Amino acid sequence: MIQSVATSRDQHASHVTERARAGERRKLRVAGRLTWRDSSGALRFVSVVTRDVSDVDAFVECQAPTSIPLYRLVHFQIERAGRECSELPLVLQQGKVLSAVYRVGPYKSATGTPQGYALRLLIEPGSAAASSRKRAPLAVAN
Repeated sequence: MIQSVATSRDQHASHVTERARAGERRKLRVAGRLTWRDSSGALRFVSVVTRDVSDVDAFVECQAPTSIPLYRLVHFQIERAGRECSELPLVLQQGKVLSAVYRVGPYKSATGTPQGYALRLLIEPGSAAASSRKRAPLAVAN
């Protein structure tokens, strides 16, 4: 009995460590830019390079020491030269995408700022796969 409990516990632990990703990540290094407003309302921006991207999120590394708070809304866009990349999700090829910082990477000891940020692309579900498809009108119940 003790052996079966240990076995089921091990199976549960391996299941917990395997996280289901919302989208398939692709290793991709293209230049981009983040823009946001800080707590005083001043417009800020920083140049970034993507480390990996998917249809719903991206991890970016800042080119200059920058501190962006967790859950801050930012506009993310790929530089024009990088938009031609065929591996880039369609939503990122079209221009600015409203995104939220949902994870802050480990801090660099030299600068005290994060190495990068994970961004959740705030797009309509399924719009990356069906961006060219026209939306059907919603039914209204009275």
